[in-house]
Amino acid sequence: MPQHSFHAVAAAAALVCLTAFGPTPGGAASPAAQPAGPSPAAPSRFVPGPCPKPPEPIEALSGARCGFLEVPESRSRPGGRTIKLAVAVIPAVTPAKPAQDPVVFMAGGPGADTFDDIPFLVGSGLNKDRDLIIMAQRGNLYDRPNLACPEIDRFNAQAVGLGYDSQQAEQLMLKAVKDCRSRLTAEGIDLSAYNTTENAADFADLRKALGIPRWNVYGYSYGSNLALTYLRLHPEGIRAFAIDSITPPQHVTLPWTWASTAEGIDAILEACAAEPACKDRYPDVRRTLTEQVRKLEAHPLTLNVAPPGGGKPVKVVLDGGALLNLIVAFTPRPEDLPAALDELGNGNPQRFAQARAAGSVQKVGMFAHGLTESVVCGEWAPGYSETDVLKAGRKTYPGWPDTVLAQVPQLPFQYPACRIWNVPDRAAAQRLPTVSSVPALVISGTFDVKTGASWAKDVARNLSRSTSVLVPGIGHWVVPQSPCAQSVLASFFARPTAPDTACVDGLKPKPFTIIPK
Repeated sequence: MPQHSFHAVAAAAALVCLTAFGPTPGGAASPAAQPAGPSPAAPSRFVPGPCPKPPEPIEALSGARCGFLEVPESRSRPGGRTIKLAVAVIPAVTPAKPAQDPVVFMAGGPGADTFDDIPFLVGSGLNKDRDLIIMAQRGNLYDRPNLACPEIDRFNAQAVGLGYDSQQAEQLMLKAVKDCRSRLTAEGIDLSAYNTTENAADFADLRKALGIPRWNVYGYSYGSNLALTYLRLHPEGIRAFAIDSITPPQHVTLPWTWASTAEGIDAILEACAAEPACKDRYPDVRRTLTEQVRKLEAHPLTLNVAPPGGGKPVKVVLDGGALLNLIVAFTPRPEDLPAALDELGNGNPQRFAQARAAGSVQKVGMFAHGLTESVVCGEWAPGYSETDVLKAGRKTYPGWPDTVLAQVPQLPFQYPACRIWNVPDRAAAQRLPTVSSVPALVISGTFDVKTGASWAKDVARNLSRSTSVLVPGIGHWVVPQSPCAQSVLASFFARPTAPDTACVDGLKPKPFTIIPK
């Protein structure tokens, strides 16, 4: 595992991380509005080159074979400009002859730095006995072009000192979105080409460009959405298919965020109630959560707090929206949540305030917000409105303040942002189920408040040779956090039709943190 914390990186990598699904609205665009698949004549090639040099060196890259996959920016425009996607082939660590079928990884986000996930993948044993292939999704860090938005990063750092849903926060964020869009389009970038269909075609081209007859797929969060799209459109050459923290393409919309968020939070609170020590110490934790959301939204706290990594104290505003979004970002961790809420209810906001202060430290230019906006605005937002988000929030959390419920968790002000981003509606082309007989493994965590675990069932029903695994007490991106899930994944790639899932039986969540009264 890397020197930096998994949870800190996972929270950043899953900044957006797919919190929204729901039925396709009747007003969605017709399939003819966008091409469902790429042009078969699109030229692509792999060009060897040096490996990226991340700010924190990644040991696995020292022995990797790297380069760029050159692909059309838009396969609907033959003869148009090409883009370059960073690729690394990390060799298997086994001293014996490795398996001939490698694993290709599809990262979350959309927009997260795929290379930053390598230490977690290697630490989870993904390249133990077969090569591991990493490719940065189009627009990501180390790609050409890179759809980073430093403007949004700087806003995120500033936002910790503003009300989460305040007018000032909205104005500053929308300005950042507008400035980023203007800069990217001035560079000639076709923002409509940065979508899941093109992403999937890139991976299909990568397999062919590397001369790989068959490979195995592993994707998490948005990467599961991408992987399912890839399996639907490009099933050839896939030996085994594993997805983690599932986001079904046929359901992804913004309003369903509320049901997904509530499912994970409810699972954490129910686990506390089922643990005698937690139930005895925090008998009313659900009521405490509601009370604190209401109280902080009515009377926000303004504090000066040092970020967790040290440094000068920064101004933070802790209101109801900020409280909820910290929980969705797993800060504090699920096992600490009842204790943190109890402390907050008794006048000690330190845990939440320090987690809010962490947002003041941003890795500027590392996250491809441009890909995020193009996917969200083209695929998740269409067919619904701010009113639909609010209605979904009220249904899930009746009695919570409308100012909290009006904002999609982790995606505040998204509809006005999408009006600025202005990419075509791709909902009809993307919101389709994947039906397949390829051997599949579907992994979920009960404490996932980003992609509710129950939605994996709908995917598994359409994968006729699938095995579903539900890991208790684990949140978003299960495999790096669970040795059992790592064992299951390894056995699946060894025997795709008969994975060993025995270790899941009897698993229980970590004990909850109990603080003195």
